Amino acid sequence: MTAPDEKQMLAKAETLIEALPYFQRYAGRTFVVKYGGHAMGDPEAAHDFAEDIVLLKAVGINPVVVHGGGPQIGAMLKKLGVESRFVDGLRVTDKATADIAEMVLSGAINKELVGWIARAGGKAIGISGKDGGLVTASKVSRTSRDADDQEQIIDLGFVGEPETVDTAIIDTVCQAGMIPIVAPIAADKEGHTYNINADTMAGAIAAALGAARLFLLTDVAGVLDKNGGLLTDLTPADIASLRQDGTISGGMIPKLETCVKAVEAGCEAAVVLDGRVPHAMLLEFFTSRGAGTLVRAG
Repeated sequence: MTAPDEKQMLAKAETLIEALPYFQRYAGRTFVVKYGGHAMGDPEAAHDFAEDIVLLKAVGINPVVVHGGGPQIGAMLKKLGVESRFVDGLRVTDKATADIAEMVLSGAINKELVGWIARAGGKAIGISGKDGGLVTASKVSRTSRDADDQEQIIDLGFVGEPETVDTAIIDTVCQAGMIPIVAPIAADKEGHTYNINADTMAGAIAAALGAARLFLLTDVAGVLDKNGGLLTDLTPADIASLRQDGTISGGMIPKLETCVKAVEAGCEAAVVLDGRVPHAMLLEFFTSRGAGTLVRAG
């Protein structure tokens, strides 16, 4: 990565000054940001992301980062000769896979993000859902139909979802002037460790915190209509209609389900936007069209 020249630095400073009034109205509020595994593979994008998070903290907003790591987990499993199997986009996770997922998520990825924040001038602390009782998990299962059209329960192993969220540790970290970086790992009431989808984890934490924004950074511009145009504002009712007519499909469905659950449970608004675009979160605030799809309760 080359050092920015004087003109680049001046242009960036001017942009940030212009953006300050937009951010000041959110001073003291919380933004929960889900940062995806694919985006983390690009050092330049990671650098820009870290700068944006540090800026949010500097202007009085409390950013909380929940990160994924599916590609990195997959690479480690392949390296160790462990075969992966997926059901509805969720990795079937036995005990060995759960241990590897925790190692990659709570270890390598989490601490790498802490390091990026530090290099951008911020102070971050890496935690998981286990720390301070942040998230208590429950086991996830899926059903399918067999050849005789009989419903069967599919055991996904150690794949969980948030059952309860206790935000005390996040409140403490934010009040201390630091930025929480959360790995999507949590234990159930019996102490069993579960791997949780990062979007789902971020949505549950955003709802519990009453966050002003939930950002889901992904690898598409947002929700597109049938002509490929960006849909900038949606309500849960809009989403239900778009899903019914087939406009929304595939991997976008669970992301929007997360957004709907979050805004109906206390988060002010959720945004699906392209994490590959430099400073996408900032663009969402100080451009008239926004940089993604905004979901409000309506």
